[in-house]
Amino acid sequence: MKICFLVPSAYGMRGDTRAVLNLATELASRHEVEIVSVRRVRETPFFPVDPRISLRWLIDARPGVRHLLPRGQMRMEVALWRTLRGLRCDLLVTTRPGLSVQAARHVPRETVRVAREWSRPAVPGPIRRFYPKLDAVVTSTGTAKEEFSRILDGTDGPAIHVIPDALPQAPWPRSRMDNRVVSAGGRWLPGKAFDRLIEAFAIVTDKRPDWRLRLYGGGPEEKRLRALVGRLDLHNNVYFMGTTPDLQGEFAKASIVAVTSHAETPGMTVIEALGCGVPVVGFEGTRGPGEFVTSGHDSVLVPQGEEEIQAYASAMLALIDDERRRMVLAAGALESAAGHAAPAVATRWEALVGSLRP
Repeated sequence: MKICFLVPSAYGMRGDTRAVLNLATELASRHEVEIVSVRRVRETPFFPVDPRISLRWLIDARPGVRHLLPRGQMRMEVALWRTLRGLRCDLLVTTRPGLSVQAARHVPRETVRVAREWSRPAVPGPIRRFYPKLDAVVTSTGTAKEEFSRILDGTDGPAIHVIPDALPQAPWPRSRMDNRVVSAGGRWLPGKAFDRLIEAFAIVTDKRPDWRLRLYGGGPEEKRLRALVGRLDLHNNVYFMGTTPDLQGEFAKASIVAVTSHAETPGMTVIEALGCGVPVVGFEGTRGPGEFVTSGHDSVLVPQGEEEIQAYASAMLALIDDERRRMVLAAGALESAAGHAAPAVATRWEALVGSLRP
């Protein structure tokens, strides 16, 4: 098959970008794969792109590129329309509701068109109107499937399938579980609640000062988070490690991965922790890490609500003080990660496309 992935940008540091690249890399071992990036936001992609994958962009949005202004949005819409009208491939996978709507409107009908979704769209109207023209919708979790089922209820919409995101191709780096390190990664945005993690870790260090917290990522919250570390006098315990395209390799140096957001979409941080054999400590909730882990098997999940920072700190301390439990959960993490192995995930995609093609 010739497979095309349409993404907003293949150049940024996002979990959904990572997920697309992992799947595309595995499919490229037996298919012709192209990634079309609507925008190019930097000189080279943040994550490495397999040389077997063809990558092209439509709009150069790098800093300092002046030809986009003041009519960049118009240029983008025209470039996207022209690309979709002339697209020639067997399978098109779109990765945002806005792109999926445009694919439903403009891509030739002989192409199998699948919308890859991670979360509920902010504006459901266009989904109800145009998604019935697509061949399928694929979500990464059961919760996302239920949300799209409700949106498309009463329409002649496409079937909705659940296929998990893929980890990078094996072998995965594996933690030896012997470092006194808690790691966390992702974009430093308010919704990721790294401040909640820092406050909880202050409680941990009061009792276990030999443990360290490593924060990987970057974003607009950095200044505020650094100030919080200063106020709590955690300079010797909390480290800002910056961004890395190899978060799995860094997680493999930890004994616990902390996730303190109440909603994880698409959840690649959690999945990568499982792949390294590192237990996850997170919060319960329908859109939280519980979508990807099983508490007591590969993780510890803490109830949301009052005193949740204290409860989260207590969960970390209990795991820090129980090496045997950490090792049991680490083994469970590796078992759970098997469901995200790239060959298994790619096979499910191939089976789906086979059932959709005439």
